[in-house]
Amino acid sequence: MTLPLSGKTIVIIGGTTGLGLSAAKAIIAAGGRVVVVGKDPETTTTAELVLGQKALAFTGDATDSTTAERAIGEAVAAFGGMHGLYHVAGGSGRRFGDGPLHELTDEGWRKTMDMNLTTLMFSNRAAVRHFMQEGKGGVILNMGSVLGWSPSPRHFASHAYAAAKAGIVGFSKSTAAFYAPHNIRVNVLAPALVETAMSRRAVENAEIVSFIRAKQPLDGGRVGTPEDLDAAVVWFLGDTSRFCTGQVLAVDGGWTVSEGNGL
Repeated sequence: MTLPLSGKTIVIIGGTTGLGLSAAKAIIAAGGRVVVVGKDPETTTTAELVLGQKALAFTGDATDSTTAERAIGEAVAAFGGMHGLYHVAGGSGRRFGDGPLHELTDEGWRKTMDMNLTTLMFSNRAAVRHFMQEGKGGVILNMGSVLGWSPSPRHFASHAYAAAKAGIVGFSKSTAAFYAPHNIRVNVLAPALVETAMSRRAVENAEIVSFIRAKQPLDGGRVGTPEDLDAAVVWFLGDTSRFCTGQVLAVDGGWTVSEGNGL
């Protein structure tokens, strides 16, 4: 039986922790190879040890436009090619001043956009250039968020973050349309609240956890785990999704169809 990602090499920007690392493990289990990029040398070293011989990990700043280019070059040099990109890198801009619009600082806006949208443009551009040069098509999967179109004003009022994640949807759909004739597919995976380093503020807040029980009612009403997204990642990056582009899949425990008790 052929594994779904057999023979494929995937670059993961933001792949040494959390959602990215979990996805890297799933990709390898599905027969693929990965090049993962993280900003912390310690997590990079750990990821390389955890992932084994079918992985290459290096430290890089996703806000540097050359980082994704280097990752693709490393994939080609180490594994003979690059077939897909998964962009996970991003984060909360709260510490820089993201929040409700009347409190949003200039730095909060710029930093949040740079972390979540500019980095994604850099990686997607590098991937598309590679795919166009090779002439064989390819696939890009971008990390979005349900907050891009399904707000939670009481607990998650980070308006720059919401704008960035909404921008990812528009950017991905627009590029998907343009590059479809070249057999380059671009899709978006949009989680709700998932256990990551970024979500620690929410996960440790009893009021928010109570809200999540109603807002994400599937499977007992819980916070998601990185593993909840892995099957979708493998599907989007593999050939079984070859007729799918410009789509947004919410893996959200029911967030987008639930009221959360009106809170």
